[in-house]
Amino acid sequence: MLAALEQLSGARLAVWHVDGRRIPAGAGAPDEDDWAPPLAGRSAGHAIDTPRGPAWFEPVPDVDGVWLEIRGPGDGPRAPGTLAAIVGAALGAERDAAQVAAELSERYEEIDLIYTISEILGQTIRLDEAADRILREVSGVVRARRATLLVHDRERGLLRIVAAQGMDVTDLEPIEVDDPCSVSARVFRDMRIVSYDPTDAQAVNPGCPEGRTYKGKAFLSVPVLYATPGERAKPIGVINLTDRLGADAFTAGDRKLVAAIANQIGAAIENATLVAKDLSQQRVRRELELAHDLQLKLLPSPLVIAARVDVAARCRQAESVGGDFYNLLNLPEDRIGVIIGDVTSHGFGAALIMALVMAVSGIHAQSAATPTEALQRIEQSLVEELGRTEMFLSLCYAVVDPRAGRLTYANAGHPHAFLVDRRTGQATRLEATRPPLGAAATPGHDGVLRWQPREGVVCLFTDGVAEAEADRERGDRFGEARVLGHVARLTTRPARDILEAVYADLAGFTGGAPAADDRTLVILKV
Repeated sequence: MLAALEQLSGARLAVWHVDGRRIPAGAGAPDEDDWAPPLAGRSAGHAIDTPRGPAWFEPVPDVDGVWLEIRGPGDGPRAPGTLAAIVGAALGAERDAAQVAAELSERYEEIDLIYTISEILGQTIRLDEAADRILREVSGVVRARRATLLVHDRERGLLRIVAAQGMDVTDLEPIEVDDPCSVSARVFRDMRIVSYDPTDAQAVNPGCPEGRTYKGKAFLSVPVLYATPGERAKPIGVINLTDRLGADAFTAGDRKLVAAIANQIGAAIENATLVAKDLSQQRVRRELELAHDLQLKLLPSPLVIAARVDVAARCRQAESVGGDFYNLLNLPEDRIGVIIGDVTSHGFGAALIMALVMAVSGIHAQSAATPTEALQRIEQSLVEELGRTEMFLSLCYAVVDPRAGRLTYANAGHPHAFLVDRRTGQATRLEATRPPLGAAATPGHDGVLRWQPREGVVCLFTDGVAEAEADRERGDRFGEARVLGHVARLTTRPARDILEAVYADLAGFTGGAPAADDRTLVILKV
């Protein structure tokens, strides 16, 4: 740059520092290494005699302690201030570039850290796989000997430690979110950074003034935040860094860097939480599907008694598992037993009661002398479960004797049990003979109905069939009469045809909408 100025100005130029050191750049600089112009204490341009002759020395603006030497023909240099300003601009640009390069060099580790963490988080959906590496990288850059990452456990109201550097996680206890003495809890609640330097006499100890306080080296505690677009940020965790190597204080740059990293981690934690929740839901769905299949296998096939009577049965559950059930039994003396029941709920609790009833009903029905006695024994077997779950169940147990044309039954509050006359279509209700099981310990009594051989149809169903709604706003229900109408109309058809007609009508009535309750129907032509 000086060579170009020399050609333009016709002068010889050199650059000097105020202490006499020549900045190597000018072709016109003197050769004597031991000579230095007397510049100290001067503030304006002036002429000085040099070993090479007289020269003009002009201070370079905006660059402290630097002078421009100008030597040329004539009485004096032309526009020395302009030449000095050009040199000052060039030196200032060079200085700024050097400062930027130095700052970039100092911040290289931090920039590299942000990219590294982005790469770590982009390669895994499991936070526990990435947390240890993230803490190790952060600790190295800010030079912290110890570090922890805590994540909010919403269900328990705790800050749970998922990773630690420089300490054993097993030695660390979760932190109550509302703990008044915990800095981590306060940082989480207030969503603000807390830093502490014990070497600063003016610094206030962030611990409790009463009880425990924080002793030892400086620490930095930063909230991990996450904000969905258009919503306020919410706290989901905390990063703690302590025992800094070297100077015992975390700088403003450290705070900014860790805050930026905390935002990255916040998005990763939220994504990991959503992924874990989705995987958990998928696992629950698979378990429900398995439970559904197992529960349906508990229900007997109509083939169990098909050789002795025309029968059809179906159970459609409102959820993956439900509380409706039926049982079909071969009894001595050519008798046939049929049980239908409905637990007062559905889901896993109802499914448990249903499975227990299925397990004990066959045993007690075979050994009991009467249907009423069988219901008593079933209730005694379930007394603890019914009491603990606060559930009860309606249950009807009918014993069909085709040779005698007699139906003996015990009905524990099950409303939808009928014997339909195949000749007239008249339906006779199997009235309740005792309260539902689990509601009141009343023995009850047997009921008896008679019919002519091959002239009766036993029709048993649950309230999920009768109370199915076409439109929940209008409140129209399918009703008992509609079920019994199909039975009366199709008495000459096989039991399977009657069952299919009811379910087809039910599907059309509800428009295929999801069932609000389990739906079970048993048709027995005797």
